Amino acid sequence: MRERFYIGEARRYEVLRQLKNAEGVEEIVILSTCCRTEFLLWASEPTIAANSLLQYLGSEHGLKLTEWQHFYRLLDERALAQVFRVAAGLDSMALCGPEISAHMKSALDQAQAVGAAGRFLNSIVARALEVSQKIRDQVMAGGKVVSIPSATYELAEGIFGEMRDRRILLLGAGPVSEASARYMMDRGAGPVVVIDHSPQRACEVAERLSGTAATIADRWRCIVEADIVIAGTGCPHMVLTREEAERIAIERNRVALVIVDIGMPRDVDPEVRRVDGILLYDFDGLERTIAESATYQSCSLEQAEKIVAAEEQAFRSQLQAQAAVPTIVALRERLNQICRQDVESFIEERGPFPREQVQLLHAITAQVIQRIASSLARELKELPEKEEQERMTAAVTRLFHLQSPDKALAGTNLEKQSNERKQRAVAINY
Repeated sequence: MRERFYIGEARRYEVLRQLKNAEGVEEIVILSTCCRTEFLLWASEPTIAANSLLQYLGSEHGLKLTEWQHFYRLLDERALAQVFRVAAGLDSMALCGPEISAHMKSALDQAQAVGAAGRFLNSIVARALEVSQKIRDQVMAGGKVVSIPSATYELAEGIFGEMRDRRILLLGAGPVSEASARYMMDRGAGPVVVIDHSPQRACEVAERLSGTAATIADRWRCIVEADIVIAGTGCPHMVLTREEAERIAIERNRVALVIVDIGMPRDVDPEVRRVDGILLYDFDGLERTIAESATYQSCSLEQAEKIVAAEEQAFRSQLQAQAAVPTIVALRERLNQICRQDVESFIEERGPFPREQVQLLHAITAQVIQRIASSLARELKELPEKEEQERMTAAVTRLFHLQSPDKALAGTNLEKQSNERKQRAVAINY
């Protein structure tokens, strides 16, 4: 399922452009890794936005109703908490935890590049990344964290025992593959050979690892000579079939060959694990090999959860306060409009007044407006629940006719003057 709904980096830009213009979607960020694919949406009408996303998943990925058990849909506070927990690695498979914040930062950068993320998702993801860093600094600092590189090393060490001079082949020169090779080389393994569809990138990675680059044409020979193969090509098709693996195993006289497939979609046919002499571990197999709790054995999961919960609640209050800002601004403008027009009408009917008195009248009305607007703003921002805030906002909007300006002027001198102007205009037209 993760393979089917995985969205590669190159295609992610296209999907972002498509969905940012979909009905109901105001902002969108796509997080797609070997662990998960998530669509983070900001929408005033969640049902419409969700339907647009479902149409995309159905048409582009063949999503069926019978497959709904593999998905989740979270709204409002639960969605916000999910973003924070994912960024902190608390809702990831153990091996995904250390890298997930980097993936989320990349996802935000991609959305910003095509204009799919706006001020709300920008602030949410940015805050989630800050919380993630806070947890790493306060909770996980100094602890042992399981990652794909460390898990690959421990897996190979458990099979071979001695890792010194174990030959490594990278099929794909991605950052995780490079990090895995470096982790093993730092502990005695090596040399390393790098093959990538981009010969230039293969040479660059090989140089950083003090290894050698090879071409795709040399793939067979390099696999036969290797002890450990790390496959992460990003190819849309498998690069090693069971038939090929059988021939390779025979040529190696069934000497153990460890293949770690971290590609998404996968690079190696799962049937290869049935070949005698070849030990294939894909992402799920690698995860099962390492104790699932190992990532957090040296840190307090409970403490991390408390930090996330507190930060999420504080940020939710901040978002609610921001949501009230447009209403507060509109209210202040409406009060200014009404008072200014009434003062001008009063001066016209009772004046003229000295300049100082006119300034004093405007100053008094401005002070009254400030007190009323500030009081209402405080009430709106400090309401603890979103639903209560929405009801209060709707009440203020209706009482002051913020969506119907003309009604707000009913009974004022401005309304009288406005009607007189309309009558004069009618007379002139006739």
